Formats: sequence, C-alpha cells, structure tokens
Amino acid sequence: MTQPTDAQLMADRSKFLKNSTTVGITCVPFSGGQPKGGVEDGPVEMVRFGILDQIQGMGYSVELSENMDKYRTMQPAHDPPIGKLKNPRYVSMAARRVAEQVQAHCSQGRLAVTLGGDHSIAMGTLVGSSAVYGDDLCVVWIDAHSDINTPSSTDSGNLHGCPLSFVLGLCDESDVPADSPFAWVKPCIRQSRLVYIGLRDVDAGEKAILRKHNIKAFSMHDVDKYGIGRVVEMALDHVNKDRVLPIHMSFDVDALDPSVAPATGTPVRGGLTFREGHYICEAVAETGCLVALDLVEVNPALGDPESLRQTVAVGCSLIRCSLGESLL
Repeated sequence: MTQPTDAQLMADRSKFLKNSTTVGITCVPFSGGQPKGGVEDGPVEMVRFGILDQIQGMGYSVELSENMDKYRTMQPAHDPPIGKLKNPRYVSMAARRVAEQVQAHCSQGRLAVTLGGDHSIAMGTLVGSSAVYGDDLCVVWIDAHSDINTPSSTDSGNLHGCPLSFVLGLCDESDVPADSPFAWVKPCIRQSRLVYIGLRDVDAGEKAILRKHNIKAFSMHDVDKYGIGRVVEMALDHVNKDRVLPIHMSFDVDALDPSVAPATGTPVRGGLTFREGHYICEAVAETGCLVALDLVEVNPALGDPESLRQTVAVGCSLIRCSLGESLL
C-alpha cells in the first residue's frame, strides 16, 4: 500500500488552502532594510542548497514568483534618508512588490513561502497575506528582536527593525505623512492577533510600545521557564484559541542561537536550540492553519563556509517542518 506524502497529509489537515498541495515561493534578494551586505543572497543559497527539490520531494508542486532579479535592479539611484529612516524608497518599493507576489499566491489558495532577504520584507508579506485572509489573520513572529520600532522610535533607522509598526497601525501622521513612500501601507494586522516567540534583544522604545499596546510576547525567559511546548501552546491560545483562524508565521533565523544559525546579521546569544526552532514549525504545521511563511535573514557573506552551510541547512529544514515534515 502506497504511503501518503507529507503534502497529502498536510492537505487533509489544511483548513484554509484550496490548493494545499502547491507551495508558492517568492524569493526576495533584498538587503535594503539593514546595512550588512550579503543577506540579499540568502534566497539564492537556499535554492542552491536544494530547497525547491526538497519541497517537491515532499509531494508538493512548486509555483515560483517571476523575475527575482528585479529586487536587485529596482534600487533608486538617489534614496536619501527621510528623518531617521535609511533607504526608505527602496524598502517601500521592494515591500510593495513582495505584497503583490504573496497576495497572488494566497489568492490562488497556495501556501505562500517567502525567502529573504532582510526582515523589512515582512511589511510586504503581511500586507499580501492579509489582503486575502483579512484582519483575522494571526501572526506568529519568531525572532530575537521585536521589529516594532516606529519611524520616530528607531535609533538606527534600519527598516528591518520597523515592519510591524506599519502593518499594526502604530505610526502616527508625523511618522507617515501623505507623501511618505510608506503611505500605501495601511493597518492590516490586529494587535491582538500578533504573538512573539524567542525575544531577547528588545530596544527600550520597543518595550514601551509592547507594554502600551499589550502585545503578547514570549521571551527566552519564558522558553526557559515553561519549555517550548508550553510556550507554543500559550502563544497559539492567545491569537487563535480554537485553531480556526489563518496563521502567517514569520521566522527570522536569528531567533536561533548563533551556535545553530551563525550566518545572520544580528546574532544574539541565548537563543532557541535546533529542536526548539523546529518544534515551533512542527506545532504550527499541526494546526492546519498555516497559510504563509517567511524565512529571513540568512546572510551568506557572514562567517566561514561551514557557518553558511549550517545556517542554510537549518533554514531549509525549518521550511520543511513548516510544510509537514515529521520525525517519524
């Protein structure tokens, strides 16, 4: 008797995807949201490592967004800072293109997987998925950092630390005036539908934002205290108690400890173990609610060849787990 594929098992579980055995992949070779070159090559390295073949080996069909190289060529010749924000026009243009590509995959009922690139692209992925699934979309944000600075609260001006403030509607009119490159980004995620796992490096301004808006976050202290199984259960209970709402999971590899994923731009000691990171993906896959996944901040330019191989391998493994790969 032929055993069902991982894709078939996930299709039986899926609650929202009408084309559940097809994965829509958007590769985003983009580094404009932060200063370290190399992260734009993350998607290429994951493809070179075989992630597309791996997904197909699980029984999925793959639909790849076209013209990946446009992200490299769309950079404006002149893009001076606006206030503190660096590369604002380039980040906005890239995020808008990501939004269109992710929305296209979601509207076709595919699981939308986006390979970054720096985490500023999540401004686009969330706009794209929420355009199809509405404001009941739940966001599970796996990261060492909260990425919720506003244009006025950011110290660095690097937009990979700001995407959530735009989609949550936390920016006031002075942050995003009518002529801002980001005026097209409308609030699309409800604050009560966002939960974090893995935080351990949060700016003072971001802590104030999280507390002011009562946004649920599980730091590494909580992972140590309760264990990853209980933390994931509590996180999902907060945003999706009955597991009846669609989930967009955005996974920054720096959520993992640098000993697990060293080739990333902002590593912070004391992160998730290999198994803790994979458990999160397995548990979210088990809900049948996952409709979109981001895997970001793999930077091939940082570290030696073994660090790159290790980080790319972990990134690919996290994607497979999110698509239903199991240990048995």
